[in-house]
Amino acid sequence: MPLWAQVHADLRARIMTGDFAAGFPGELSLTEAYDVSRHTIREAMRVLTNEGLIRRERGRGTTLTPPRFEQDLNTLYSLFDSMKAQGVDHHSQVRRLARTVNGVVAENLGLPVDTELIVLERVRYAASEPLAVDTSWLPAEPAAALLGVDFQEAGLYAQLHDLCGVTVDAGTEKVTAINAPSHIAEQLHVAEHTALLMMERFALAQQHPIEWRETYIRADRFSLESTWTPARSPITA
Repeated sequence: MPLWAQVHADLRARIMTGDFAAGFPGELSLTEAYDVSRHTIREAMRVLTNEGLIRRERGRGTTLTPPRFEQDLNTLYSLFDSMKAQGVDHHSQVRRLARTVNGVVAENLGLPVDTELIVLERVRYAASEPLAVDTSWLPAEPAAALLGVDFQEAGLYAQLHDLCGVTVDAGTEKVTAINAPSHIAEQLHVAEHTALLMMERFALAQQHPIEWRETYIRADRFSLESTWTPARSPITA
């Protein structure tokens, strides 16, 4: 790899893991740190700028542009796997993992209102910044084994498969644009009424209801994509 590409790759990795949360260094500091010419640093930063990872402004220097996360609507995705695939350092703060009864959620799952559930509430972090507030409810039978999992670094669907022998294979998801309620804004470190996306997911495993999920995610950091073909989607416009 050319020298500028090596520097670029290292800087990109450090951005993704949150190394520069306190501020991005200037050209001179980077020249000294990497022991390369200023031209090499400028070329590496030019590519980072084109990738949308940094922003260079006269009088303000270089600042980080928080990465956006893209997700294909045509797949049943895991936010954990999506961030991992994009090379972003990620973890979760678990706010609640317990047995519960919730009649409204049970009805959403098509289960009796007194069905015992497992609830998992997490704040999902991309590097050092909160990205989403995520709450999942699953029937305690068969999901009770999840109560012993440390979900700070683990993905729900992987653990559901490994510990409970359940594979999520179908479902529906509804996405709505909302203004952040105060309690969600506080957890995401954004102003109240900031634009968010709210996702409601109903997941199945071999045609059995297995999860109801509500996710509040920052609209400035997340986008959804859909692919269509004439064979799959009639053209009506």
